[in-house]
Amino acid sequence: MNTKLHAVADANGRPLSFFMTAGQVSDYTGAAALLDDLPKAQWLLGDRGYDADWFRDALQAKGIQPGIPGRKSRNEPVRYDKRRYRRRSRIEIMFGRLKDWRRVATRYDRCPTTFFSAIALAATVIFWLRSTSPDPRSCAMVLGSKSRSSFPRFLICQMSPSG
Repeated sequence: MNTKLHAVADANGRPLSFFMTAGQVSDYTGAAALLDDLPKAQWLLGDRGYDADWFRDALQAKGIQPGIPGRKSRNEPVRYDKRRYRRRSRIEIMFGRLKDWRRVATRYDRCPTTFFSAIALAATVIFWLRSTSPDPRSCAMVLGSKSRSSFPRFLICQMSPSG
């Protein structure tokens, strides 16, 4: 049971949408699935796994500037904002906080639908319910241990000021 979790997050590192694929499936599948769910944004950061000309063209057609480094196998290097790309750590922190929930980190659930539901529940509690709570440590006892495994792929969007 190897899965890959693709996520779209806002500039603060809060998840907006998820898509889960099998571990051996290309990242282009996750990119195509999340393309319609992208909010209006100024720019998008993505891992090298999302480097495809059709994806870059689709982002630019939506008015989003891609911040995706080119694959090493590309014949012509792709230009991207390296300084902005360093902000990708926010999505890595988001995945790390999700894995604080033991059920997500160790994947107790065999059924992908149940596992995806656990991810959605953890994201809702960690990033959306706790952010409105007056005391951010109020749910600290619910969290489990941290795992060393990682979710390798990410997308970050910076929202436009107009919404």
